[in-house]
Amino acid sequence: MARPKTAQTEQATLLVELLTEELPPKALKRLSESFATALADDLKRDDFLSAGSAVDAFATPRRLAVLITQVRARAPDRPIEQSGPSVKVGLDASGNPTPALLGFARKQGVDVAQLGRRETPKGEFFFYQAIARGGQLDTDLESKVAAALEKLPVPKLMRWGSGDTQFVRPVHGLIMLHGSRVVAGTVLGASSSNRTLGHRFLSKSPVVLKQADDYEKTLRDKGRVMARYAARRNEIVAALAKAAGKGAEPVAGEGLLDEITALVEFPAVFAGEFSPQFLSVPQECLILSMQQHQKYIPLSDKATGKLLPRFLFVSNLAPDDPREIVHGNERVLRARLSDAKFFFDQDRKSRLEARPPRLANVVYHGRLGTQLERVERIQLLSGRIARATGADALLAERAAWLSKADLLTEMVGEFPELQGIMGSYYAFHDGEPPAVVNALADQYLIRYEESKVPDNPISTCLYLADRIDALIGLFGIGEKPTGDRDPFALRRAALGIISVYEVMAARDAVAAHPFPDVREFLEFGASLYPAGRLAETTAVEVHDFIFERYWHQLAASSAKDVVEAVISRRPPLPEINARVRAVEAFRGLPEAESLAAANKRIRNILRKSEADSAKLDPSLLREPAERELHSSLQAVTPRIAAHVGARDYTKAMQAMAALKGPVDAFFDAVLVNAEDAQLRNNRHALLRELDALMNGVADISKLAA
Repeated sequence: MARPKTAQTEQATLLVELLTEELPPKALKRLSESFATALADDLKRDDFLSAGSAVDAFATPRRLAVLITQVRARAPDRPIEQSGPSVKVGLDASGNPTPALLGFARKQGVDVAQLGRRETPKGEFFFYQAIARGGQLDTDLESKVAAALEKLPVPKLMRWGSGDTQFVRPVHGLIMLHGSRVVAGTVLGASSSNRTLGHRFLSKSPVVLKQADDYEKTLRDKGRVMARYAARRNEIVAALAKAAGKGAEPVAGEGLLDEITALVEFPAVFAGEFSPQFLSVPQECLILSMQQHQKYIPLSDKATGKLLPRFLFVSNLAPDDPREIVHGNERVLRARLSDAKFFFDQDRKSRLEARPPRLANVVYHGRLGTQLERVERIQLLSGRIARATGADALLAERAAWLSKADLLTEMVGEFPELQGIMGSYYAFHDGEPPAVVNALADQYLIRYEESKVPDNPISTCLYLADRIDALIGLFGIGEKPTGDRDPFALRRAALGIISVYEVMAARDAVAAHPFPDVREFLEFGASLYPAGRLAETTAVEVHDFIFERYWHQLAASSAKDVVEAVISRRPPLPEINARVRAVEAFRGLPEAESLAAANKRIRNILRKSEADSAKLDPSLLREPAERELHSSLQAVTPRIAAHVGARDYTKAMQAMAALKGPVDAFFDAVLVNAEDAQLRNNRHALLRELDALMNGVADISKLAA
């Protein structure tokens, strides 16, 4: 007859729930997932989980919970073995235990006689073997839950009551339920039970859980709480789409939907309206007023994309008659939109061009001066970039002069996220040229290729000037990114510069009017600061930093040695992608491996050469193989130069394949480091010409194994 299962041998579903005050909505999803992962990993590490165990995370504004199936009440015993000293070390000449063996036995808590001996490939060794008793869920769960909670990514803890207990929010309840059995324990001051609380308003009495498996259903049916975060979010998304109706579309990003999901336990969606007169305010302002302050969802016309005088909101209550809730939210929104309209009307009473002088009272950085000083630098830099690229310098300088003026407006003071966007609206109202208006809107794009008007050269000038000045200034005073720390987003600024050059490279006009090297603009940007304010090497450091960021960006999709071969040559930024593609194509040629190895050998020889300035004298080429190599160089050099001039780097690299035979023959037949200094220096000069030709597009020695 089979032995019946007991509380100590059974497998069952484990439920752990922590009931708290309202948790931070922006962090709720991350906290829930981290808690579930940490607890499950700990249980698995100690063999409490069966092979088929599944982990579910739950999260509402007032609870974190995890449900794990097939959890053992007692982990199985497992054999352990510890290797000790060899027999030669453990026994002396008389066969008595040495201090090393006695120490090993003492460490294991046994006598020497209880140790075993085993033959291994390295000789005979002592060992200790025992059975480790499996852990008990009843005794271990409390510490495991506490440890999992301690690992949560909580930036700030708080205390409550008179004790020293700390957590992100005060804790009011704890469930640790294994099947139908409560596992005793206390975590963060709360003792475990099988009771929790339902919805704050829709559920009046505690919810009693009879089985861990019933958690989600019981909480929904009796507690009016949708505990599963993903299910709650999906229901919200579906309800929003339904409430929007035909022809309208909810304006809600993923972040807003996540935050709303974290604010409600039993969501209900309602629709409200606002006066069409508010639509005269820029829709970016209206959207931010609704989303950021009230967590409302604006509605836009599907056909035109324009905002409608309607909005949706998600409530934690679902009354039979929602009119009072709707009217209340409409009143709140009316006040918010009235403020936005007031700011917009007030700001337009002063022309944008009148504001920049007042930036003299706004500090940009304690060591880099005021915002006005920064605007003046950006203005000069924008003009320089415009003249170098054939853009209208007067328009570029005008856009730069107005670029930070909206920092002094009421609207940007209320909504800093609208920097640049509001400037463009006010510039349009003032009758500024369209290119200037567009440039003001484009200046804060994260990446240039996201611009809605990428063909506006004034946008390019201002965008580049802004980022170059930031990089030069902050690098120059030592505020460089370190590790994961980049408070001034300088990595993003460098990627922004790179994206401009990538866009320039993709345009047909770039061949007719090459975009200048970024180094020129960096040096000019550094010259705009007072002498002694920046480090002398600032422009060089920023240049290297931009190439370092480009290396990391390209290495995500191309072989690292290919990227290094190109980046190490520091070519003009617009050419880098084309050169990487050329090297990738070259690498597929049968001659590539041999030429890369030869180039690496050439580099090693020239590194030790004592005649760097020696010029090639063809009359001193005595060996047939060196004369053949020289002849091949003369034949292929014009072809490669023509391809490089046309920016067809792939053909340039392919043309180099013709040198494989002559290069191999040269190294097989010619003693490069001849005893005769004149011959040796002349052969080094020949290799220097070969090296320059082989590495015109990329340093192919980086491809050698």
